[in-house]
Amino acid sequence: MPATTSTPRGLDHLVIGVRDLDAAWRFYEKLGFRVGTRNRHPWGTENRIVQFPGSFLELVTIVDDAAIPPHGERSFSFGAFVREALAGQGEGLSMLVLESTDAKADAAAFKAAGIGDFEPFFFERQGKRPDGTTVRVAFELAFAADSRAPECGFFVCRQIEPQNFWNPEFQQHPNGATALASAVIVAEDPALHRAFLTTFSGGAEVLEGNEDYVLALPRGRIDVLDPEAAQGAYLVEPDTTPARFLGFCVSVPDIEAVAERLTEAEISFQRGEERLFVEPEHAFGCMIAFEQG
Repeated sequence: MPATTSTPRGLDHLVIGVRDLDAAWRFYEKLGFRVGTRNRHPWGTENRIVQFPGSFLELVTIVDDAAIPPHGERSFSFGAFVREALAGQGEGLSMLVLESTDAKADAAAFKAAGIGDFEPFFFERQGKRPDGTTVRVAFELAFAADSRAPECGFFVCRQIEPQNFWNPEFQQHPNGATALASAVIVAEDPALHRAFLTTFSGGAEVLEGNEDYVLALPRGRIDVLDPEAAQGAYLVEPDTTPARFLGFCVSVPDIEAVAERLTEAEISFQRGEERLFVEPEHAFGCMIAFEQG
């Protein structure tokens, strides 16, 4: 896998598969997030979005199995991947998405690097402003794949109508969350994924740990933990799965206020040295961590 010469890519969004989208919406609102309305995709899925400045969480579910296209030789089916993830590992974070300024160029770069030979994918849908006005939002995607992490999806996303998508009003959360801080990956051997993640991220700086490491992105980071580090940080028992997404971290200005909110909402959480977090089994399969920032 050759070294990349592209510009490092920031976090764009995380795809979190759930079976009951409205139940997930209500849970995230109890956590103190502002959650958007339901949106329909033409390939059989619907989503709700939690937006931050420059990045977002995508809660997604299957609503029309018959509308989901199969994977093709050079076409990646978003709907099929979400369906397979829900049927296999279950609910939770299944796809990591970084930002793109040119999805066609990124697709070509992924092919040249040997981490993906997929056609770029364009789609658009209708969005709504807070006043109910309908607007067009459009995206172009380029997919990559880590053969050693088959349960993890990776792609980059170019916003074609960013002025219609990003909205500061949607980014004001009752829990005070100001940013999507990181995506967390657990791997039996993090070193096996370092070359792929470095190339996929556009050459992000790697901050060394012991067996674990962090990719520092222009927006946010990717935390790659071995079983020992995952146990220490998030009380996760070792897993024989080669690699999987554990969840995400968000930045908040007052972590004690979040603890009070979760306690009042009767949401189970744990405290670590640097963060408090809701374990995956209590959060639709996706660990949700809050860190001071």
